[in-house]
Amino acid sequence: MKILLGIIAFSFLSLSASAQLSAVKGKADYPFWIHLPADSILNANPPILIFLHGKSLSGTDLNRVRKYGVIHEMDKGRKIPAIVVAPQVASGSWDPDKILSVLNYVQKTYKTDSSRVYVVGMSLGGYGTLHFAGKYAERITAAVALCGGGNPKDAPKLATIPLWIQHGNKDYAVPISESEKVVKAINALNPLNLIFTVHDGANHGDLERVFRTDALYDWLFSQQKNKVVKP
Repeated sequence: MKILLGIIAFSFLSLSASAQLSAVKGKADYPFWIHLPADSILNANPPILIFLHGKSLSGTDLNRVRKYGVIHEMDKGRKIPAIVVAPQVASGSWDPDKILSVLNYVQKTYKTDSSRVYVVGMSLGGYGTLHFAGKYAERITAAVALCGGGNPKDAPKLATIPLWIQHGNKDYAVPISESEKVVKAINALNPLNLIFTVHDGANHGDLERVFRTDALYDWLFSQQKNKVVKP
């Protein structure tokens, strides 16, 4: 009987944990996954972490977004003390206005800390991260862009928030020059807010490993508005 009760309790806990991850459709311009933290965190105005996927996860099946990145790491057991949001783009590039609609919905639906909004993206999502931050920097606390790129014209706004841009120097899918050109533009305005990490010998897909590191999340959540903390 004790064993049976233990199995039932374990099953209940497992269901409760998985129930924290929900698919949201029709509420914003992109469908998205949302993962809510434990009530003790949710009831204390948590931060928001937005994950923007790469081109290979685009489409209309939200389950694709769980193949790698932040949601994938949470599926494997990583605990993140934030509301985690992972939208999906059907095709083409990320639209900053549509990403904003997702953020607006989450902030209107839950009580969150509007001074702690973090964005991370890889490849197409790296571009999306810098495009979003380049247009709506005032809404973002800090951002990490992996093996993507950005528009140097966005540098004035990008230079106002803590940014960690990372790229492999053996990336043949998206050459490191795509990151270098926006890094150069930001450094010309305010190098203090920018960290640029070159992964020696890394190709495009190798940057996925960054999502498995504590350093990524520790750095993001240590950032404050207009104040960069070095890793």
